Amino acid sequence: MTDLRSDPEVEARARGITKTVTAPIALRPKEAPARARKARTEPSRHAGRACLRGLWLADMFGLAGAVAAVGRFGPAVAVYALAVFAIGMQKRVRICLRVSDQLGRVLVSAGIPVPFLLPWLASGLAWRLALFSAIGIVVMRSLAYATLRNLHWRGYLTEPTLIVGAGETGAMIANRLVEHPELGLRPVGFLDGCPPLDEPPLPMLGGAHDMVTAIQRYRATRVIVSFPVEPDRDIVPALSACRSKDVDLCVVPRLQELGSTISRGELDEIWGVTLIPLRGRVQPPLAKLAKRLFDVVAASVLLCMLSPVLVVLAMLVRLRMGKPALFRQLRDTGEGRAASILKLRTLPEHDDSDTTWSVPMAGCTALGRWLRSSHLDELTQLINVIAGDMSLVGPRPERPHFVQKFSAEIPRYENRTRMRAGITGWAQVHGLHGDTSVRERVRFDNQYIESWSLWLDVVILARTLVAAVAPHRARK
Repeated sequence: MTDLRSDPEVEARARGITKTVTAPIALRPKEAPARARKARTEPSRHAGRACLRGLWLADMFGLAGAVAAVGRFGPAVAVYALAVFAIGMQKRVRICLRVSDQLGRVLVSAGIPVPFLLPWLASGLAWRLALFSAIGIVVMRSLAYATLRNLHWRGYLTEPTLIVGAGETGAMIANRLVEHPELGLRPVGFLDGCPPLDEPPLPMLGGAHDMVTAIQRYRATRVIVSFPVEPDRDIVPALSACRSKDVDLCVVPRLQELGSTISRGELDEIWGVTLIPLRGRVQPPLAKLAKRLFDVVAASVLLCMLSPVLVVLAMLVRLRMGKPALFRQLRDTGEGRAASILKLRTLPEHDDSDTTWSVPMAGCTALGRWLRSSHLDELTQLINVIAGDMSLVGPRPERPHFVQKFSAEIPRYENRTRMRAGITGWAQVHGLHGDTSVRERVRFDNQYIESWSLWLDVVILARTLVAAVAPHRARK
């Protein structure tokens, strides 16, 4: 998100300057289109969820029609239909219900699973099924969108909406929502740290820090951020806190008059005003399950492949140091958990390992230094991954003493504990391990959490392997 303080209107409102600032547009219900009807129902907290389920049902009918048109049934076809539905599944209800913006994704979702059908279906039949699936989804979504627009226009299934930012852009958005009830959003008020210079067209409900309270009081399901006066450091925590409330968050980007490389299918729109939807929950339940399954399968395979290496290393450690090969240490592993993490021993003795930041390398044997530099001492943590204490990829687990210390000193440090800790991570593949900047690690860890996907996990694991085999090449 860009710095909201750079907006001239925001700066003027903050300083109390009244000239050179366009006054907010007042809502004028008389100018609303004649087709707009008076709302017959109150905005519903559950309207968005009902609409989303209706769209899922439309996709299922489209896929069922495609299978019936091809005339072939069986497990392979059923798995194909489920794969198409999962890949192209709509995760949120768009404000601008336009099928053409999603056509590319529909075609991709119908085409990706086709190669897996070829062992059971002839090539021509498989591609015909893909074509019919794309057509069925497009047709059913078009009908579903037309139905939703009609219901919204009549006042049904509308969603209460908060607008963060009471300036000119915020007032314009409020106007557009009133003038176009088919969009399905009902603005209930503004949130802004500095009241507008003129009378706001909607009630002022507080500042950005009151976002969660306003959502609960007005049962809002949509929040649109439109250049509030507060700086980003105050808005980001408020938006993050909204994620647990099952609220759709959108941001009005700056310089929206210029083209963007973001596809239209990933954007949203309110009557010509571009919106960038923000992620909801960091890890929805299905995504969390998928990551866990990936961890268990991959860690089990790696442990089987590397067990001979681990046995040899454990024997060497035992012979060289005369102590148990495995070293256990309590670590904060994220999500409010702590666990005993396994490592191969690299130091004969270290009495203050829980509160000393840097390990004294002078006390390490040659074997210990090699294990630490190659990170082979961490391979035993595959056992922790299978046990559910850790993930393959995630922020590195830290000792509780330093978690408490850094949480008090470094902004957003505690945010990195939102996801389960990992053996490797986004910070580590960028060279941030050992005695390196904790602030840089926090930045990379939080970026990983906000951008998480299974594909990103695969990329990080691949880069970790390259770093282990050819460290100099990995740094490039």
